[in-house]
Amino acid sequence: MPPSDPLVRLLSVLQPSLQMYLADSGIWSYPGDEELKLALADVVGDQRSLVERAAVALEHRGVTVSPPAYPITFTSCHDVDIRSLVPRVIEGLKDQLAACDAIVESTGDDPDGVFAKGLVREARATSQRHLDVLRQVADAERLRRAAHRPANASGSPASPPASPTPAS
Repeated sequence: MPPSDPLVRLLSVLQPSLQMYLADSGIWSYPGDEELKLALADVVGDQRSLVERAAVALEHRGVTVSPPAYPITFTSCHDVDIRSLVPRVIEGLKDQLAACDAIVESTGDDPDGVFAKGLVREARATSQRHLDVLRQVADAERLRRAAHRPANASGSPASPPASPTPAS
């Protein structure tokens, strides 16, 4: 099947994402805030459902679906605090939105195209919803961390000590 097939394209957008990689590599083993992990697990659960539905439709048409091939750069994420990965996941979700828009625009009105267009629109709405939730959870976590920093004499959160400047 040519890569122009909208369902194949949808799989190529959803499957090799950072959030899918984090889940496959054991999201609960990453250090960091549990609420962020739960939000990422929710994204993955919803997107895996979409992937499964697209894969079933493709298999009914005789198209073999390959497992995802994650970028090698994802291996650098192991043992990294989940909080530091969330901005990358957010950027990936934004890219997914744009990719879904492009797929919808290129999808025809034949019966397979109508189904694919509906599934891609659902994937876009799901990505947008999770993008919004992740931003909120990340912001709330950032505020919690700022509130727990000790205050300096002025009452504002303490900043890390400045590096000493060498004497001239």
